[in-house]
Amino acid sequence: MNTLRAFDAAARHLNFTRAADELCVTQAAVSHQVKALEEHIGRSLFRRTARGLVLTDEGNTLAPTVADSFARIERQIDAFRSGGPMEVLTLGVVGTFAVGFLLERLADFRNQHPRIELRLLTHNNKVDLSAESLDYCVRFGDGAWRSVEADHLMAAPLSPLCAPEVLEQLRHPDDLSKLTLLRSYRNADWQAWLLAAGASGITPRGPLFDASALMVQAAMVGEGVALAPPRMFLRELQQGRLAQPFDLEVDVGGYWLTRLLSKESTPAMRAFRTWLLGVV
Repeated sequence: MNTLRAFDAAARHLNFTRAADELCVTQAAVSHQVKALEEHIGRSLFRRTARGLVLTDEGNTLAPTVADSFARIERQIDAFRSGGPMEVLTLGVVGTFAVGFLLERLADFRNQHPRIELRLLTHNNKVDLSAESLDYCVRFGDGAWRSVEADHLMAAPLSPLCAPEVLEQLRHPDDLSKLTLLRSYRNADWQAWLLAAGASGITPRGPLFDASALMVQAAMVGEGVALAPPRMFLRELQQGRLAQPFDLEVDVGGYWLTRLLSKESTPAMRAFRTWLLGVV
């Protein structure tokens, strides 16, 4: 530990004397510790030049790792001093909800719960809570999943979305027959909307996407018309980068917070659930 501490200080200052002043030891002690570390790893970490001390390639590689390790140790010690260890919460979340709602609100959660470290994993709505060791999972559907507790977060009715330049081509739902209809893995969604719009004779044909957020990105660059929840793309709609040609929205599911019934709820899980249900 002493050799690493001496190396860390010397790497930051590029000066053994200033490193010694920081560590309250002699310059000779710093030099001795650095030499001991170099002998241990079998590599030179510094070299002397006309302009002073510089790191070797090996030193440049090691320095950020050592600095980060010390910083993490100090953060953990500070955590113990300020009230206990960090709790980790692993959340799986469907990408559309993550981008369209959750990400911009995470700062509020961190401010309220600084002792909880949130690990966020996105998925395409096909997820295994147990196999992926998830505490919670936000997914889209009807809430009828076996062996899980499901809290309804919000409705997310679907409507066609397209690039602004495509808007003029869509005066009536029947006009969709002339355009590429981008599809998700939920095959029945387009048919549900077309039926409600009185255009059930149209057969959706177009690229298949495993993520609605990616599908809408494709629509924004003119690749076709996507069917997605407008409320998850309000920013793009307000900025004029995306258009909603028809007011009709069809409810085929919503967003739910789910956890395995067999998983014991932790304090971090209860805190996140309370927070999320409070902001939706």
